[in-house]
Amino acid sequence: QVQLVESGGGLVQAGDSLRLSCTASGRTFRMYGMGWFRQTPGKQREFVAAITWSGVSTYYADSVKGRFTISRDNAKNAVYLQMNSLKLEDSAVYYCAADGRLKVRSGSGNYAENYDYWGQGTQVTVSS
Repeated sequence: QVQLVESGGGLVQAGDSLRLSCTASGRTFRMYGMGWFRQTPGKQREFVAAITWSGVSTYYADSVKGRFTISRDNAKNAVYLQMNSLKLEDSAVYYCAADGRLKVRSGSGNYAENYDYWGQGTQVTVSS
């Protein structure tokens, strides 16, 4: 069992940066691939980024590539999402998720159904 808690969301202006954090309980955190997703009202949860358990491989949605960076610190049971050059369309609730079935490593970490545990989400609002 893994419990995930996101933090770092808030209200920022377009062009600003924000860093989201996700901390996990459990001693086996380092065994999980991790992902970030986001969701706006009335829309499906959208893949943002993913990272393998080792941190060697990362994956990004085209909409955030070059602006967002996912990283992890297994010693701290944490995964991060550094968001730069934020745009209005980045506004959403951001969720972190843990994959215990090596889906991220196999290249299918962009599907929400491939994750086993989810956090409660943190709101990011980008204003003009």
